[in-house]
Amino acid sequence: MVQLRIVAMVMAASLLLGARANADAIKANDWQSTLAAAKGKTVYFDAWGGSETINDYIDWVSSEVKKRFQITLKHVKLNDTADAVSTVVAEKAAGKNDHGSIDLIWINGENFAAMQKQGLLSKGFATTLPNWKYVDTANPTISVDFTLPTKGQESPWGAAKLVFFADTARTGPVADMPKSADALLAWTKQHPGQFSYPAPPDFIGSSFLKQVLLETVADPSVLQKPVDVANFETVTKPLWDWLDAVQPVLWRQGRDHPKSYPAMKQLLADGELGIIFAFNPAEASSAIEAGELPDTVRSFVFPNGTLGNTHFVAIPYNSSAKAAAKVVANFLISPEAQLRKEDPRYWGDPTILAMDKLPAKDREAFAKIDRGVATLPPSKLGPVLPEPHPSWMTRIETEWKHRYGS
Repeated sequence: MVQLRIVAMVMAASLLLGARANADAIKANDWQSTLAAAKGKTVYFDAWGGSETINDYIDWVSSEVKKRFQITLKHVKLNDTADAVSTVVAEKAAGKNDHGSIDLIWINGENFAAMQKQGLLSKGFATTLPNWKYVDTANPTISVDFTLPTKGQESPWGAAKLVFFADTARTGPVADMPKSADALLAWTKQHPGQFSYPAPPDFIGSSFLKQVLLETVADPSVLQKPVDVANFETVTKPLWDWLDAVQPVLWRQGRDHPKSYPAMKQLLADGELGIIFAFNPAEASSAIEAGELPDTVRSFVFPNGTLGNTHFVAIPYNSSAKAAAKVVANFLISPEAQLRKEDPRYWGDPTILAMDKLPAKDREAFAKIDRGVATLPPSKLGPVLPEPHPSWMTRIETEWKHRYGS
């Protein structure tokens, strides 16, 4: 009887291993079919074009996918991702359900929510990509984007966290820099004209409003649910009080705002601003490396936390080159592409890969990255504050324009 049980167990194990091997073979064959369908295709990649560093990185990706997969990647440079969303909305309204003009979009947050709600995204593809096995799936922002489940409709590309930085040659040591939104307000009052933020709906500007909102709201948990019109004014009053207080002591007395992060960075380089911020912990080091900022710039965060999220790429439902777009998305999460992206010499955008899932040689390569003098180590970045539900920012951006827009 014991022998029969052992034989049965061996047979069951063999069948299980055989089934797994068969499933792996099917996946491999499916991916080979995807590669074959992608060959010779052109992928129109709509992505923010406001950073030369990022543009150069995408150029490198273009050259690599051309050499490796015979895919032509065209970077369509956007000022605002909402423009790409509007294009797909218009195409759907016109009945253009095939051969759309966009194949891949750099996206997250409100724009992802809008496309998902309107059925403008391809069905879940991210978890089927071969390089998905390396992704840090323990990170909740990989599967949830601004409180919304991604359902595999987005493939992660990079991590983001709000970080402030200043030129210590003019402002003094970072140890003396503000440690909260309220402290930043006090600092700005003491140094009028030395702080500002891009006007919403610029992504960086809106991100700053979220930071202030998260720090000043009475109950942050309410922001994880869709906005309630009935209590919007009460919930957001601390935000408007903060903005009203800072408005007169902003750069140019708040009558004007930097158009974008690059404009804000230039104002720091020119000595017009004392403190600025970015959504990339390596941005200061990257800018120093590129000669855009002096090497006396240093980063700092608020000890109680700053806003953080993951950014993604998605494929519109009417893409003309879905297979090729998947191949590009898969390359973007490869250890090689992620390693280059995290290196501040090329971009400095934090990886979304799990180090313990990588081969030893790739782990060693990540460990050897020189992140630069102005980049805080992960252990010093502080807690991550979760993104509010997208509906909050849609309404806040409208209200901001009403209150402060020209």
